[in-house]
Amino acid sequence: MASHNQVKPVSFLSPQYINGVYIPSGLLLVGCAIVKVEWLPYAVVLALALGTWKIYVNQTKKVLKPDVFQEFELKEKTDLSHNVAIYRFNLPTSNSILGLPIGQHISVAANITQPDGQVKEVVRSYTPISSDENYGYFDLLIKSYPTGNISKHMAQMKIGQTLKVKGPKGAMVYTPNLVKRFGMIAGGTGITPMLQIIRAVIRGRPKNGGNDTTEVDLIFANVNSEDILLKEDLDALAKEDNGFRVHYVLNNPPEKWEGGVGFVTPEMIKNNLPSPGPDMKILICGPPPMVSAMKKAADSLGYEKPRPVSKLADQVFCF
Repeated sequence: MASHNQVKPVSFLSPQYINGVYIPSGLLLVGCAIVKVEWLPYAVVLALALGTWKIYVNQTKKVLKPDVFQEFELKEKTDLSHNVAIYRFNLPTSNSILGLPIGQHISVAANITQPDGQVKEVVRSYTPISSDENYGYFDLLIKSYPTGNISKHMAQMKIGQTLKVKGPKGAMVYTPNLVKRFGMIAGGTGITPMLQIIRAVIRGRPKNGGNDTTEVDLIFANVNSEDILLKEDLDALAKEDNGFRVHYVLNNPPEKWEGGVGFVTPEMIKNNLPSPGPDMKILICGPPPMVSAMKKAADSLGYEKPRPVSKLADQVFCF
């Protein structure tokens, strides 16, 4: 899937403004001065009006509304396996961004026919794998289940159909150097909020013009090797940045597998993630049974006891 990233003006001296505002306005004024100088005042007014409009339409526009569902058109679908796909949805303009803080998620709604024939609006939460660095669209990584509501609905969507979305939602808002070290535990599609934060950390490194020095260790658990979502992306990020390390765990590993085997254990957490301390945080996301088991494991290892509903200040945060 192509990224189609668009770089937006960051200053009034950017190429977009020079080529789209200053040069055309200058040509208009010079042309009027040559052809008929009496028209120059009108040309100045016209240049100011057109320049102001051009600057306005080039501004970044956040589209999410926390209390109102809006409909976004499905632009593209990229199948990763028989039941996993990346869904790309159009935003209203090429200058639009979701306006989703790193670490937060969106609510997705659809009218689903229930077994009794009644139509019910079903709402689920998802974290895009795109970010506000991406203009004009957002991407959702969805694994569809035969008994799922929203996931099954999305698997049946056709290009051009729309999905209802609102947000931002969630207690996690990542800012650079929020902690010195993150320990992440993800299962299946629980990788999505982790990937969003990992990319933000690496994007903010000193070598990229930022000041983020956060260390990140990720345990990513799946059943089979083919279930490891976005493995190429994760491996590329780990190769690019020595402050990010990924540790894979499989229930059914192939021959010559070098990663972890079975369920994620307290020993795996102890060996691969930061020890309990004042400047670290454990992040957990995955199927409910896994999240419950990981909360118990973290508690047994001496981390602060996870709350039923996580808050940003918690040492163990569950999405």
